[in-house]
Amino acid sequence: MTGGEVAGILVAVFWAILVSFLAVVLVRLAQTLRATTRLVTEVTEQAVPLLADASATVRSAQTQLDRVDAIATDVQEVTSNASALSSTVASTFGGPLVKVAAFGYGVRRAMGRTSEPAAASPRERSDRTVIVGRTVPPARTGRGRWGRKG
Repeated sequence: MTGGEVAGILVAVFWAILVSFLAVVLVRLAQTLRATTRLVTEVTEQAVPLLADASATVRSAQTQLDRVDAIATDVQEVTSNASALSSTVASTFGGPLVKVAAFGYGVRRAMGRTSEPAAASPRERSDRTVIVGRTVPPARTGRGRWGRKG
């Protein structure tokens, strides 16, 4: 055998190994592509119903939000009506009720003075007043605002 024939056999063996290696790589690549295709198909089959369910859920949530919005609007209207009613009642009955209460207090006080003449005021009941451990004589009577009699 000559050197050219040996070189030719080496090149042929090298090409055979290279083609075998490429064939194995192509077979593996085909298997990977088939598995990927199956996976994409399964994901698509599961994703479409999930998206439909999600869409229905979003529509239902929107309906509920519309209802809550209507309720909130009604509550706001009721609150403003209650506030207006409260203001009206306060302005209508507030003044007269204060006057009636003051009149009742005055009548009670006047009735208390006339029905119990023996009861003395707190100043008359005690000769001395105790303030934080000290005894203070009763206030002087018969003096005006500036300490003058009159």
